[in-house]
Amino acid sequence: MWEQIRRNRRRSALVVAAMGVLLVATGAALGGLAAQNEAGFLLGAAVAGVLWLIQWGITASQGDRILLRVAGAKEVRKADHPQLHNVVEEMSIAASLDQKPRVCLVDDPAPNAFAVGRNPRDAAVAVTTGLLRRLDRDELQGVIAHEIGHIKNRDVALMTTAGIMLGVIVLLSEIGARSLRFGGVRHSRSSRKGGGGAIVLVLVVVLIILAPLLAQLIYFALSRRREYLADASAARFTRYPEGLARALEKIDASGVPLADTSKVTAPMYIAPPAASRRRAVASWFSTHPPLSERIRILRGMAGGAGYDAYQSAYQEARGGTLMGARTVSEARDLPARAALAEAGAVPAAERARAASDAFLAASGYARRPCPSCTALLKLPPSLQERVLNCPRCGQPLPRAD
Repeated sequence: MWEQIRRNRRRSALVVAAMGVLLVATGAALGGLAAQNEAGFLLGAAVAGVLWLIQWGITASQGDRILLRVAGAKEVRKADHPQLHNVVEEMSIAASLDQKPRVCLVDDPAPNAFAVGRNPRDAAVAVTTGLLRRLDRDELQGVIAHEIGHIKNRDVALMTTAGIMLGVIVLLSEIGARSLRFGGVRHSRSSRKGGGGAIVLVLVVVLIILAPLLAQLIYFALSRRREYLADASAARFTRYPEGLARALEKIDASGVPLADTSKVTAPMYIAPPAASRRRAVASWFSTHPPLSERIRILRGMAGGAGYDAYQSAYQEARGGTLMGARTVSEARDLPARAALAEAGAVPAAERARAASDAFLAASGYARRPCPSCTALLKLPPSLQERVLNCPRCGQPLPRAD
């Protein structure tokens, strides 16, 4: 999507600038709150500016790893979950990515997924174990293609940058709020010595409260339109819009709350946490467009799988245009394929067991089958050198995994 990639590059620069201004202003407010003079404001602004440069460097070098760590994601080897790796590889080829993203798992019963990365070469796709338990292969393809669409459209670089900056602003605001809570009486008394001091204190309090709200508005505004574009990309990559539509239905119907409640990572998921979905509306404060609307657009593509079919369905549902003319002309009149015959061949119980085993392997657990009985031990790293015999029959366990 040529227009979207160019737009995201411009937005990245604007996001960095806007978040930087908010960060410096928050630092100045904290410095003024601590020192109660102009020098404090200048020192706070300078410290925040240095912090901005440092965290920008951290974001550019390892922002994706930070967000994966916040979500509790573990990288999974192909041997531990072949189907997931195969689907990611298929969709990477369909999207013409130069390199397959890293594949990660989050141990969470809520079905969800997200992508991170500064560019397609170091991107990662993370899915929850709950998603793998519930979705068949066609549906999993739709979700993975959606996340690959974010990577292809350079959404992940934009959201990774904005997400890390939002986290720093929220942290500074929390420090300011705690300072007011524990030192508010002393500051309020000293501010009575002059009306100017009282006005400054009020402005500081307002800024500390508004900075994270403004930062979140900037962040949330970035995440809604990109979901429609990623859905359009998924329809084209899979040539099966119904797969993603069914996956979104299952995600919406699950009702299981996501354990990751961070405001920084929530907009990066394919769907917001269940608690947020119940009250989400198409407003400035919602991180995602309504799932019901996204499903309706996908099912309104009238047998097509190209960008032109998605644009027509989008116009029918919402009015207006989503993509530029160059993008819409790409793969025009691409027909949708039929469902895969083997899509639902794997039973749900087997999918659940494979997801659980893959996450345990990614977490360093070792599988030790007992050669003398049917026991299969899954040992955490802390017990692998201590458990030498089978607890059921007492026979020695093999050392290799």
